[in-house]
Amino acid sequence: MDYLTLALAKGRTAEDSINLLNKAGIHFDSLTEDSRKLVFHDDNNMIQLIFVKAVDVPTYVENGAADLGIVGKDNIMEEQPDIYELLDLQFGKCKFAVAGFTGTELDTNKTLIVASKYPNAAKKHFNRKGIPIHTIKLNGSVELAPIIGLSDVIVDIVETGSTLRENGLSVLEEMEAISTRLIVNKASFTTKSDSVHTFIHTLKNSLE
Repeated sequence: MDYLTLALAKGRTAEDSINLLNKAGIHFDSLTEDSRKLVFHDDNNMIQLIFVKAVDVPTYVENGAADLGIVGKDNIMEEQPDIYELLDLQFGKCKFAVAGFTGTELDTNKTLIVASKYPNAAKKHFNRKGIPIHTIKLNGSVELAPIIGLSDVIVDIVETGSTLRENGLSVLEEMEAISTRLIVNKASFTTKSDSVHTFIHTLKNSLE
């Protein structure tokens, strides 16, 4: 089997991903919770694991620095990389949603001001609906934007909705279901076809 490099998002996704890899018989004994290393090799020295920010996983895979990546659908939708999305790993489930104060009108003649960590995903959603928007890119605490009058609504990922409720906001419109996906570099899919398909088959069996 050819050598494969797998880009993995840091944070909660990493824990679920490592558990899945372990279940699939792919072990990284040198990987510990307190390790600050960014590159690891599995016990059979067939998989190189690299840890990067979630938003960067599609970039590493698209540009061939990684053959495969495990990342949330939200980051794929935002970055819109030229890659293959091959497998839903069925964890990290949440949803993209438009949120704001209850009663906020979305379909109006005026341009809607939307704050989001995901401006590209927001634009694509509202363009489909024919609603003109102006996006404001924020990197954190997007719930604050409508509260202080920075935006009319926000677009964000929502799990339980508790943060929205605690800040007096609610889901106005659900956009799309989100979960963690396996993505593959297009060139690697061809040049390392046997290895990639073996890896995918192994993960699929672990999900069943």
